[in-house]
Amino acid sequence: MEKRLLDGKAGRLRTLRSGIVIAAGFGAFLVSSCIANADGYRLGIMDKLKIRVAEWQTADGTIRDWSVVSGDYTVGPSGSISLPFVGDMPASGKTTDAIAQEIGAALQKQFALKDRPSASVELSEFRPVYLSGDVEKPGEYPFAPNLTVVKAVSLGGGLRRADSGQRFARDFINAKGDAVVYMADRARLLVKQARLRAETANQDSFEMPKELANVPEAKALVASEMSLMTSRKKRLTLQLQALDDLRSLLQSEVETLAKKTETQTRQQQLAVEDRDKVEDLAEKGLALSARKMAAEQRAADIEATLLDIDTNSLKAKQDISKADQDTITLKNDWDAQLAQELQSADAQLDELNLKLETSNSLMSEALTQSTDAARFDTTTGAASIAYSIVREVDGKAAEIPVQENTALQPGDLIKVTAGLYMR
Repeated sequence: MEKRLLDGKAGRLRTLRSGIVIAAGFGAFLVSSCIANADGYRLGIMDKLKIRVAEWQTADGTIRDWSVVSGDYTVGPSGSISLPFVGDMPASGKTTDAIAQEIGAALQKQFALKDRPSASVELSEFRPVYLSGDVEKPGEYPFAPNLTVVKAVSLGGGLRRADSGQRFARDFINAKGDAVVYMADRARLLVKQARLRAETANQDSFEMPKELANVPEAKALVASEMSLMTSRKKRLTLQLQALDDLRSLLQSEVETLAKKTETQTRQQQLAVEDRDKVEDLAEKGLALSARKMAAEQRAADIEATLLDIDTNSLKAKQDISKADQDTITLKNDWDAQLAQELQSADAQLDELNLKLETSNSLMSEALTQSTDAARFDTTTGAASIAYSIVREVDGKAAEIPVQENTALQPGDLIKVTAGLYMR
């Protein structure tokens, strides 16, 4: 009987442990799902989802994995997903969180469950974007976060080679796209260079570089580098303060030991005088040998204590010297690091300036070598690249003029028109 009870408890413990393991794995999956739907993204046709469903059963403390429902799904042309036991569920225009709640509620209602199953819906793949017009390879392309118009055009192979004018425009826009990237990198490096120079001069702040006075994102770059500067200086200050506190503590220890040395020296003098008197009395037969030995032992103990104090004082002074050396080393390493980072930033800026010059030269060459541009004054001719996107707004398709750095949304259709115009 007792053995059956123990076996039953062991079985329940194994079941509970299995449930905990499944719960931990499902919890990790829920965390990844929260990252996917943190921005409140609204689903649309051709979005792909990864769905996992599990149910906590309070009766026996276990977790049931709904593997039949779990799996990969795609939002169909009707804007719905089709799940076992649930059927078609509208998904277009909803967030993944909303879908997860509806799945749990639908399963609970379908099977009259006491505990609502927990559903996790993760966006595994965005619906694609589409390229049309004067691009090398029109068609469907996968969407990725931070995708812009110019990046989408580059995915399509750039502008289409149809005639000399379009070839000129393609070469021009490619070189201009490179120049935009180089300018962004150059802005970051200029702010970093200003911060490093301020740190080298032991300043608390730095001014925005004059070259970035008209750059929209310059303030954000300066704020970021200023925050980094404050953090780095705070860390260095704390390290130096710790060494200074250690030095002060050791100096106090040396002073205390010096006072102890003075006290023990006076006691040693008294002990020596007492010992000498006892020796005189002993020679005259007026003192016992035991008293003589006690006086000698006391003098020896005081002398040993003085030696220990001198040793501890010497060690404290050595530690002070090491703290001073650590302070010097820390400052030297900080200065060396700043010099190395500044040298690296200068070298990267020089390289970016060369790349910018190359991109500008390529744009000029594209103008001069274009047969269409040859009919115009090359100082005033420029590439005409028109972009627009067709996007669903309030359930209706709308065409919106955009710039090359406009951020795209899943499902956008990008229309590209290339040509020349006179400035």
